[in-house]
Amino acid sequence: MKKYTSAIILFLFLTAGKVSSLNAQEKQLASIKISGAVAKPITISAADLNKMARIDVSRKDKNDKAHQFSGVLLSVLLANSGANTEKALHGENLAKYVVVEAVDGYKVVFSLAELDPDFSDNKIVLADTMDSAALAVGDGPFKIIVQNDKRPARCIKQVKSIRVVSAK
Repeated sequence: MKKYTSAIILFLFLTAGKVSSLNAQEKQLASIKISGAVAKPITISAADLNKMARIDVSRKDKNDKAHQFSGVLLSVLLANSGANTEKALHGENLAKYVVVEAVDGYKVVFSLAELDPDFSDNKIVLADTMDSAALAVGDGPFKIIVQNDKRPARCIKQVKSIRVVSAK
């Protein structure tokens, strides 16, 4: 029996190492597509995100524990894709909204205006680190953090796409 237990432990140890390596590799290859009512649809990789101006925000989780997240303002990513932001955000552009979707199909919606620093001081960030470490496999590689929402329901994890839509 001891012989089988040792073999099982060794197998689990070796398998765990391969899984964590695969996750690191997947993280390097991870990307998010920004599309929809934008001038130029873009794909942002983890490497691209690391080259951009980063911001740190504090956010409590559902258990009321505070964490420090680091990433890029969602408004900056949208501006890079040619979404109508800042001075162009008036008239019919105020009827645009952003749909953020996770790998499991969970979606959240933001108005384009609430993401724009000319309209709101709320910091909404596409984060890739929490407490100075990469996001956990179940949360990342990318997570939207809404700094001032009272509940974390719009802090969407495992983000796969961001789409700008015009309300008709």
